[in-house]
Amino acid sequence: MRWPPWSSDAGNEDSNKKQQIAWADTLNATNWSNYANPETVVPTVLLTATILFSVRVYRLYLRRIPDATHVQPGFFRKRSLFGTVTRVGDGDNFHLFHTPGGRLAGWGWLRKVPEKAADLRKHTIAVRIAGVDAPEAAHFGKTAQPYSGEALTWLRSYILGRRVRAHIYKRDQYDRLVATVYVRNGLFRRDVGREMLKAGLATVYEAKSGAEFGNKEDNYRSIEAWAKSKKKGMWAGSQKDYESPRDYKTRTGGTEEPKAKQKKPVVKSILSSIFGSGK
Repeated sequence: MRWPPWSSDAGNEDSNKKQQIAWADTLNATNWSNYANPETVVPTVLLTATILFSVRVYRLYLRRIPDATHVQPGFFRKRSLFGTVTRVGDGDNFHLFHTPGGRLAGWGWLRKVPEKAADLRKHTIAVRIAGVDAPEAAHFGKTAQPYSGEALTWLRSYILGRRVRAHIYKRDQYDRLVATVYVRNGLFRRDVGREMLKAGLATVYEAKSGAEFGNKEDNYRSIEAWAKSKKKGMWAGSQKDYESPRDYKTRTGGTEEPKAKQKKPVVKSILSSIFGSGK
């Protein structure tokens, strides 16, 4: 019931309406000054920084790399990869299942490395041990070099199923990561390439270009000379008929050096794509 204008209760009704409108306006109003308060700004900045930092740490250190093609050039000579050796295919290369973060990230107790070949397919990184060259095994109808079997057996017994760290330098033409590889042996890390040279089951890598040693070439050559003097491994027999892995690959056409690719002329390539090859 609306009170007459001269009634005292009519004034109270108008006052109540004004209070209701003012209260609603207060609820819907935006007080921008609250966003500048330290109580609001500091937690927001810390939360944002924590999220961005966590994403960066994950991308750099905890994201698993499935194969060599996923390794960015920015990794080369700056980063290393930690993982478990799942297959040794030759005397100087193997496949690595990347386990970033190691046991701290749950690998080995919360997360398992696959064991079946089907589960590992397309999920391992091919690694070529830098700076060394092992005797060549039989491939594509070519006969195996002496001591190729011994080199393969030695490498399998030394790293297969074990966790290693690979300091990568580049990706070669076979999509393998060329790397210096370390394996833990008791309290010490062992350079796998150096140990192969010491056992006389590899030579220092010789190539006209593209050889990678890190900073270990002089050390590798001195170890090779020591193995020769002690007649270790392949150096035990007569050197008269000795053929190095490099000479063997040159003779059989199995060189690992990259081949120059022929480039089509730009105009010819464009015309071919538009009109076809004409064949």
